[in-house]
Amino acid sequence: MSFDPYDFRLQFPALARDDLIYLDNAATTHKPTAVLEAMAQFYRQDNANVHRGAHRLSARATRAFEGARHTLARFLNAPASEEVIFTRGTTESMNLLANSLGQMVLDEGALVLVDAWAHHATIVPWQQAAARTGATLKPIPLDSKGRLDEVAFAELLALGPQVVVLTAISNALGARAPVDRWLPKAQAAGAITVVDGAQAVAHEPVDLQALGCDFYAFSGHKMYGPTGIGVLWGRRDLLDAMPPYQFGGEMIQSVSFERSSFNVLPFKFEAGTPAIAEAIGLGAAANWLMAQDRRAIAAHEQALLSYARERLQSLEGLTLYSAFEDNAGSLAFNVDGEHHQDVGIWLDQAGIAVRCGHHCCQPLMSLLGVRGTCRLSIAGYNHHDEIDALVAALTDYLEFLYDDA
Repeated sequence: MSFDPYDFRLQFPALARDDLIYLDNAATTHKPTAVLEAMAQFYRQDNANVHRGAHRLSARATRAFEGARHTLARFLNAPASEEVIFTRGTTESMNLLANSLGQMVLDEGALVLVDAWAHHATIVPWQQAAARTGATLKPIPLDSKGRLDEVAFAELLALGPQVVVLTAISNALGARAPVDRWLPKAQAAGAITVVDGAQAVAHEPVDLQALGCDFYAFSGHKMYGPTGIGVLWGRRDLLDAMPPYQFGGEMIQSVSFERSSFNVLPFKFEAGTPAIAEAIGLGAAANWLMAQDRRAIAAHEQALLSYARERLQSLEGLTLYSAFEDNAGSLAFNVDGEHHQDVGIWLDQAGIAVRCGHHCCQPLMSLLGVRGTCRLSIAGYNHHDEIDALVAALTDYLEFLYDDA
C-alpha cells in the first residue's frame, strides 16, 4: 500500500488550515492527535506528582510516566529502561554529559572531537568543559564536497581523543554523518562516543544495540512530540560511574547536614519534579511513530526531498549547500546576493514557512562563507504541491530581482 501524505496529515489538527505551507520541521514538527490527547488525558484525569505518593492519583500518574520511559526504551531498542534519562531536550542532554562525563574523563591535555556542522548546543557545553579542565576541543572538518572528512577524522583519532561527538544528521544542511562506520573507529581509538540524534529520530528508526554508541540524545519536539522534553540514553556502566548533574528532589536517596547520598538510575539524573505531561506525550509520540509504516514514510520523504532538490537546482540565481542524494529531511539554499531573511519574509508572505539564519551553526556558516541560509525541512505530511508552491514563490522573487535590476 502506497503512502498518502494527505491522509497522513489528517492526524495533525494544526495542519487543517489551508493558508500555511509548513516547511520548518527541522525546527519543530507538528503534533498528532494521539499526542495531544495523551497529554490532555493526564491533565484532565490523572494530574498528580509522580513517585512516592500514597494516593491512587499519584500511582496512576507514576504508571503513565514510567510507562513512557519503557515505551521509549522499546522505541530506541535500548537494553534497559533505566538507561533512559528524561531531560528537557538535546541541549540539556549535552550539558549533562559535558558537565558530568566531562568531569569524569577530561583533564589537562585531553581531547574532545565534534563535527564541523555541530549545533551550538553541542559545541558550547564541550567547549566550556574543555576550558574548565584544560582539555582541547577540535572540529572534524568538511571535505571539498561538504561532507565530513574521512581522512581528517582518521588523523584526529590518531591523537587519542577521550570523547567523540557525532551529529547523525546536520540540522543546518540535512547531510548525514557516517555514524555506522565511524563509531567503531572512535571506540577502537579509546574514545567515548556520543551521538546527537535530534534530527534523526523523526526520519528513521533508531536501534541503539545495533548502533553501538555510548550515549544518544534527542528532543521530543523534533519527532512529533511535545516541547520541553527529550532523552539522554547512556550505557549503564558509564551512567553509574558519572556524578550527578543537578541536585534535589527525586535524585536524592538520603540527606543530612553532613552528607547526602544519591538515588539509582534513572532518577540520579532527574532532579526535581519532572515534565510529567510532556514525558507522557513523548511516550505517546513514540508509540504513534512505531505504529506507522516508517519505511513508507521514509521513502515518501526521500522522494519529496529529491524532487525539491531537482526543482531548486533548476532555478538560476539560487545556490544549494551540501544537497546530497542521501540528505535526510532538509535542504539549505540562498538566493545569490540576497539576505536570507529577506527571502524568508517573501516566502512567509506567500504562506510558506521556512527557517532562515545560521541555524545555531555559526562555525559551519563561516566554513560555507555565508552569514546564514534558508532551510526547507520536510515531514511525512508534506507533499509535492507544497514544493511546487515554494519553487513558484522563489521564481517570483528571482523575477522581481531581475526586473528591478
